[in-house]
Amino acid sequence: MARLLHVSSSPHLRTSDSIPKIMWTVVIALLPLCVFAVWLFGWYAALLIAICVATAVLTEGLMQKLRKQKLTLYDGSAVVMGILVACNLPPGISWWIPIIGTFVGMAIAKHCYGGLGYNIFNPALIARAFLLAAYPKDMTTWISPVDATTCATPLGILKERGPGELLSAYGGKLSLYKHLFIGNIPGCLGETSALLILAGGVFLLLRGIITWHIPLSYLATLALLTFLSGGDPIIALLAGGVMLGAWFMATDLVTSPFTRRGQVVFGIGCGLLTFLIRRFSGYPEGTSYAILLMNAATPLIDRYFPNRIYGTR
Repeated sequence: MARLLHVSSSPHLRTSDSIPKIMWTVVIALLPLCVFAVWLFGWYAALLIAICVATAVLTEGLMQKLRKQKLTLYDGSAVVMGILVACNLPPGISWWIPIIGTFVGMAIAKHCYGGLGYNIFNPALIARAFLLAAYPKDMTTWISPVDATTCATPLGILKERGPGELLSAYGGKLSLYKHLFIGNIPGCLGETSALLILAGGVFLLLRGIITWHIPLSYLATLALLTFLSGGDPIIALLAGGVMLGAWFMATDLVTSPFTRRGQVVFGIGCGLLTFLIRRFSGYPEGTSYAILLMNAATPLIDRYFPNRIYGTR
């Protein structure tokens, strides 16, 4: 007689998604940014990306060996972390500096907390924050994609010389918007092209890897506050690393809130902090620090915005 009752432990609702499937999907979404970085800045960009990925994978394996854990290098999480570290690097940085930053992000920010699923801060952003503190000059030296000379980023020009100088440098507002959207500007390897970042973000949305709650609440908050303060919200959204941060790092499944309401609060907090850092600090960009600060607030957000228990009001 056929068995009519199947008894199993929770969870009772299952999905075909797995950690490797999710991580390698994110890798696919990031690949266009990597290809564009190589096209824009040359083959040295490919070397930096390869160094970051190799360092992340080797460090992952070393830490798992030291902690006597099962090796999970195939799951793609180390590859994602390495690519994101590379995406946050200037294109002309010395090759050995990313090795240090990637090691710190993987060994300290990830494995000192217990490994994948236990870290409270985004490891790639910890790597970037560490390198900014340890090598500030190297991390803020930018290369023009036109003639490979050192120059300032659009946010740097806006911060130091004002909007008039920025518009003059790019030939007017419409030309500036075009450069920012396509990505023919100086900046970190993975943050220049808003078009490709949006394409990758939409791909992750369609695949169900992320939801719209964090990126849209993040970007909407930053745009609204910039507009109310008399700034240009389009420049605020397209310049710097906010698009990369909103779609690929603030949405990290481990370090962001579980519930949809909590994710909206998280995104609003990221947008508010990014605006405050950009507007009132001496640093032209605040995406990394904003997301890290909100990572620290994630447990509190989860506490005050929990999931509703099924069957209760």
